[in-house]
Amino acid sequence: MIPLADKLRPKFLKDYVGQKHLLSQDKLLFESIKSKKIFSMILWGPPGVGKTTIARIIALETASEFLEFSAVNTGIAEVKKIIEGVRVNRQSSLLPPPVVFIDEIHRFNKAQQDAFLPLVETGQIILIGATTENPSFEIIAPLLSRSRVLVLRPLNEDDLSEIIKRGLKELKAKIDKKGKRLLMELSGGDGRVMLNTLEIAAGLKSEIGVLQIEEAFQKKALMYDKNGEEHYNTISAFIKSMRASNPDAALYYLARMISAGEDPLFIARRMVIFASEDIGQTQPTALVVANEVFRACETIGYPECQINLAHGVVYLAMAKKDRSSYEAYFKALEHVKKFGNLPIPMSIRNAPTKLMKDLSYGKGYDLPANATHQALPAGMPSAKPMADWQAGKYTTEDLLPEKLRGKKYYTPKK
Repeated sequence: MIPLADKLRPKFLKDYVGQKHLLSQDKLLFESIKSKKIFSMILWGPPGVGKTTIARIIALETASEFLEFSAVNTGIAEVKKIIEGVRVNRQSSLLPPPVVFIDEIHRFNKAQQDAFLPLVETGQIILIGATTENPSFEIIAPLLSRSRVLVLRPLNEDDLSEIIKRGLKELKAKIDKKGKRLLMELSGGDGRVMLNTLEIAAGLKSEIGVLQIEEAFQKKALMYDKNGEEHYNTISAFIKSMRASNPDAALYYLARMISAGEDPLFIARRMVIFASEDIGQTQPTALVVANEVFRACETIGYPECQINLAHGVVYLAMAKKDRSSYEAYFKALEHVKKFGNLPIPMSIRNAPTKLMKDLSYGKGYDLPANATHQALPAGMPSAKPMADWQAGKYTTEDLLPEKLRGKKYYTPKK
């Protein structure tokens, strides 16, 4: 029995759903296919968004031989055999270069990827690699330089709705609004998962609702509309739990977001903001940790990156809190909005030309590194982490525009 996702796989460009930024009229890939001027490319995107389908459409629309392989079960010996076969077949220059599609190309090691370089460089094959991983880290530089990286996006609501419509027609089934909304949310932009679930749900009942979708997914659906109130309630609870130094509550709300299919980069971005907004100077390494969590989510993805998120959440929740830098900045911003571009003191203006120096731009300024150590002016903090301020020369001049002289924005937390 052919799965519904394969039955509905488009064969021609006109039937393809999604990736309008690449396949709309006048866009790069659309014009390339229509003109039959195909180039080697890496299709980078999440699962179930049409990478394999695009490769097959390219071959069919350009009347090219299509060789499809998966890096999961294709070894180096098979790769070499493929290459040798291509060389023999390409002895006639009248034949168009074959399209060689490698699914999950990031699983090939360097030697396997190297094997394709001569054929790609000389145009003997059109290589299309599909990957869910960042090509910058998983694809060798020489192969990247000979290919175009095309980024595929998760299917949007309109795309998913059209695919469901086609699926229901094929299954001769119906779905109510709540069931449809839940199906799209739980699918996470993955068309294949969505169609597989729809097919299972239709096998339970031709009139599909929330219960059939939940049963098909084999898990209770969490109430979590990414564009609705529960989304904002959960992220708010997550941030406030970290702010309260409560790692248990923070981990619970993290688990709720992950289980509901929240984008890990959305969670990680909020953590990066939190590190500076709520922790700041009292533990500056928090920003380093948060950034590394974001980086891990970006390069690894689900399911593994949920561990990185948990690691970072506990660190941020347990860190000491200090909002002084955050508050100081917004105090300064208020004055910028209120007073506009006030004249900057002459001593700290840039003086790249003789004329500007003659006009006293930069006059009286000396680099701290050029001067001997002087005592800190009154009011300047001397304890760590401000100890570095003690090195070199410091002026007691205010340095703020004249209208703001004496204003204090930053007050270190004691």
